[in-house]
Amino acid sequence: MALPSPPPARVFAELLPAPAPAPVGGPGPPPAPSGREVHVSGSAELSAGPDRARVSLRLGSRKGAAGAARSSVARRLEYIAQSARQRGVPVCIIFSDFGKMQNVCNLLIEKLGTSVTISPPHFYHTPEAVDTLRRQVCVAAVGNTRRKAQEVCRLFGQSLGKPLLIREEETKEWGGHIDSHLSNSPDSLTLQERIQSATAYASCRVFAVFEIKGKENRRNKLL
Repeated sequence: MALPSPPPARVFAELLPAPAPAPVGGPGPPPAPSGREVHVSGSAELSAGPDRARVSLRLGSRKGAAGAARSSVARRLEYIAQSARQRGVPVCIIFSDFGKMQNVCNLLIEKLGTSVTISPPHFYHTPEAVDTLRRQVCVAAVGNTRRKAQEVCRLFGQSLGKPLLIREEETKEWGGHIDSHLSNSPDSLTLQERIQSATAYASCRVFAVFEIKGKENRRNKLL
């Protein structure tokens, strides 16, 4: 799925003459702020795949479905199978490692055969993962904005100073699933297609004002 292009960034810069130096021979008044600023707006867009998967399995009433297993792993599986049969309810398993999820599901099918029915995995994001994505996209937008401000200053032979204002103007989020979301994905989707359909996206646009310090140090420019 092609990602929508981020909104164009707008860059504004205003370079005012530097204040006149104090007269020679006297201390003069304290230096006033130069009033020179660069105003920049920038954006960023990030994505994050799901960090959890929930698998439901239901076992039939056939006896001895796992009787052929002899290893300790198989005995554990038989214990799970007996518990599920007695309660007559599906068993839900939550994974954070999708590779292990595939191995466990394959092992259950191998040991329990046709007596087990495993639902397609439901991928979703934990609240912590969503919060992390929001923070990362905001920080990325601020970083892009600062780099643009530096490029503007260098264009005029100036150096960038400290930030005077950073304001988050717009954030957008789309895609992704939460735990309570009921997936309507068809069973024919592959594992990677399911992960892709559950991927969350976020974009952020910020506005920032930076101080312009003065002429850029030639040594720093060469580094």
